[in-house]
Amino acid sequence: MRLLRVFLSQFAQVRRLNRPAKLFLLALLLDGFLFSGWNLFFNFYILEAGFGREYLGLINAMPSIAALIFGVPMGMLSDRIGRKRAMILGFTAANVAIIVMCSVRQPLVMLAMAFVWGVSGQLYVLSHAPFMMKVSDDSSRDLLFSVSFGVFPLANTFGNAVAGLLPGLFSHLFGVADHSALAYQAVLLTSVISSFLVLAPIAFIREPQTRLEAERAVSPRASRQPVWSVLIRPLTLKLALPNLITGFGAALLIPYLNLFFVERHHVSDQTLGLLFSASALLIGVASFIGPRLVGNLGGKIRMIVLVQSASLAFLLVLGFSPLVWLAVVGFLVRGTLMNMAAPLFDAYAMELTPEAEQGALNSIRSWAWNFGWAVGPYISGLVQEKYGFAPLFINTAILYAIAIGVTWLFFGRKRPATVAAVPAA
Repeated sequence: MRLLRVFLSQFAQVRRLNRPAKLFLLALLLDGFLFSGWNLFFNFYILEAGFGREYLGLINAMPSIAALIFGVPMGMLSDRIGRKRAMILGFTAANVAIIVMCSVRQPLVMLAMAFVWGVSGQLYVLSHAPFMMKVSDDSSRDLLFSVSFGVFPLANTFGNAVAGLLPGLFSHLFGVADHSALAYQAVLLTSVISSFLVLAPIAFIREPQTRLEAERAVSPRASRQPVWSVLIRPLTLKLALPNLITGFGAALLIPYLNLFFVERHHVSDQTLGLLFSASALLIGVASFIGPRLVGNLGGKIRMIVLVQSASLAFLLVLGFSPLVWLAVVGFLVRGTLMNMAAPLFDAYAMELTPEAEQGALNSIRSWAWNFGWAVGPYISGLVQEKYGFAPLFINTAILYAIAIGVTWLFFGRKRPATVAAVPAA
């Protein structure tokens, strides 16, 4: 009951956020609900379409390869054209690329579209954190970052439950076998096309202007930092290194947890949808509660290290339990603990960064994350073919542990001074 009261209290605080922040959260809510079918069934579609695990790993890695190459330029473009325009342009281009990728069966064309999706998706995603910095202050920032992270999985809770029914529905409508490529393709296209509704609340956002942007309107060179000056700064490297290590560990395993449950525990599509819905629900609720735990656990970094360390035991339970119910418990608790800390570290990184450098820093941290995702899925596909999932769980746990240790080493002993500029009124 106490956790429920904390959740409801945090939820009530959302009403105090300003209008741009609320519209942004609505866009994320729609995104999480409408796009859930893609996340749930893309892997199955690729395999049922006749492609092997090696190709699956390659196409899953392609968006991250694109982000690795173009992530920093996309962050700089977001700085130049504004966060609202960047989100609209990036989201639209990404969806068009995905639709083309799902409509053809030519391997090279599909890889090219996955690459375009990765480039344009970076323009959309990298605009989120700087935008939230603009529309929040010290009293609302932790809440906004956590809620923005939480509404997506909360929406996934209902989206996954609905999406789990869609393959059977389309199989019946098209008169094809269950688990056919055509049924999965219909689910993917329905999910992506309907997600264009995300653009509606973004279009109504009035992006506030900060003091720095007002200065740039008068003098375009004002306070503009070369990206290399940000990259070589020790603080930037410290903020990016945990992303690099965690990203590689996650890329080896997380994209394939749906396959793991089907192959190891033989769960159905409907059960898979409910399982991922439950995980999304817990992650969303935990993200709302996370800011309240910061004070109780002694600050952002201490809270991040404690909850992510606890998640490692449940990761191993998930990977090595022969009992399906115990694997489900491991899956749910691991995802909740590991993910509830992520938005708080994003907010922490933005707080330590001057406004003129936030886009560049966010790009560099994203670049570090995507470096692992550029190679991890492909390596994972090769390992799965020869050795199964066991080595992946072990290596992911080791890499997560190293990342947690690095985070504590760099930031756990004392908190650096906040240097980010407060948004203009």
